[in-house]
Amino acid sequence: MNDILVISGQESRQANLKTVLTFMGESCLTAGFAEAVSHLKRSSQFKAVLIDGESPQLAIELTGAFPHQPFVIVGQQPASKPANVVGLLNEPVTYPALTNMLHRCQEYINQRPQKPTSVINKTKLFRSLIGKSREIQQVRQMIEQVAPTEANVLVLGESGTGKEVVARNLHYLSSRKSGPFIPVNCGAIPAELLESELFGHEKGAFTGAVNARKGRFELAEGGTLFLDEIGDMPLQMQVKMLRVLQERTFERVGGVKPVKCDVRVIAATHRDLEQMVIQEKFREDLFYRLNVFPIETPALRERKEDIPLLLQELVSRVEKENGANIKFTENALLSLMEHQWAGNVRELSNLVERLTIMYPNQIIDVAQLPHKYQHLDVEEYQPDYPEEMLERDAINAMFGEDPDIDDDPQQDEESQINGNGQLPPEGVNLKEYISELEISLIKQALEQQEWVVARSAELLGMRRTTLVEKMRKYDLSRDDS
Repeated sequence: MNDILVISGQESRQANLKTVLTFMGESCLTAGFAEAVSHLKRSSQFKAVLIDGESPQLAIELTGAFPHQPFVIVGQQPASKPANVVGLLNEPVTYPALTNMLHRCQEYINQRPQKPTSVINKTKLFRSLIGKSREIQQVRQMIEQVAPTEANVLVLGESGTGKEVVARNLHYLSSRKSGPFIPVNCGAIPAELLESELFGHEKGAFTGAVNARKGRFELAEGGTLFLDEIGDMPLQMQVKMLRVLQERTFERVGGVKPVKCDVRVIAATHRDLEQMVIQEKFREDLFYRLNVFPIETPALRERKEDIPLLLQELVSRVEKENGANIKFTENALLSLMEHQWAGNVRELSNLVERLTIMYPNQIIDVAQLPHKYQHLDVEEYQPDYPEEMLERDAINAMFGEDPDIDDDPQQDEESQINGNGQLPPEGVNLKEYISELEISLIKQALEQQEWVVARSAELLGMRRTTLVEKMRKYDLSRDDS
């Protein structure tokens, strides 16, 4: 992976390119076209491959056979070239042009979609950092790069973007992973108690301190201390925090003996610390001490293409916890991708939990989403049933057994069909009767609602289009009333 392969049938060109690359401090191999195939098959990845363009057909065949490998053609450019040919170098080769081509090769490798992300393979904690967007891939790459070091990390981003998830993965991928991970929310602890919470106290240090107590720094010894919402830390505490970061020692409240600490500090905030420094609400020296390696977690609205993958992960997690599952239609996904997500991934997680409770083991469409998440104008599906089926249900409801009716065989022979559903001995034309009843009910509903079809359909429990069809069938109009 650290080598650059030079392919040419001309030994003089091989030598010239090798001289330039060696001058740049690059390690390289040279080979002819036949020999190059074995080199490319044997190596999983070269940093870059410079290939002679004077044999266009050979160059095209060779570059096309290894699509994972970035190539740069030197000299004559072929009429067509595969996508993995990132550029052309004209001779004589110059330092700026060669540097630019090597950078293109680097980006071809770094941004390759099929490239496995080792962070994901190493940890299962990336719940809110799942996705294929460039923003989240960059965050994962930065985590992997800085985790093995001892550098202080400042995680920036809006609430709900997964700042603590970043901190936990930094700890998990570091040499301190066998030590404790201790989170502290600086904004949730009263200012007068924060010093004791962080550094501990001695017995009798203040009213109520009946015993000595370790602080979070001591509890995090050998591990990682995560200071969430560092922007809410009072100024007087910022001075003491700076001393700990500089000298790696502190005293408990009420104590005089310095305590050494071996702790990696990761801080996070949703505030603009640089602006707070200008306003003198945050110490400039502490800011630069913490801001050694900043990682900014992107807002969910900035990586909307990740929402389907995030939903899949969140639904899977909820299913493991309570056994219920949900699925989303394509329109529901599109609607969710249009939302602005002020609460970011935390808001999305809450929505999944809510929908799972309301619609367990069901498919969610736009109509099932809460109103604020409905961003597509999609008509809710209302099934149409065969008229025979509706009539049968109406008859069953009309003539169904009523427990309040005495089943007396001596019924009045003069009775007509009425609300109790009694059938006269001479019988009845059921179809005509049902039609007349339906016409009567439709007319009543229309008259009650002043012939507003939509409201009348709602009163009758049917779709507006169905009512319009029945009005056309029975030739009903306001002029006839």
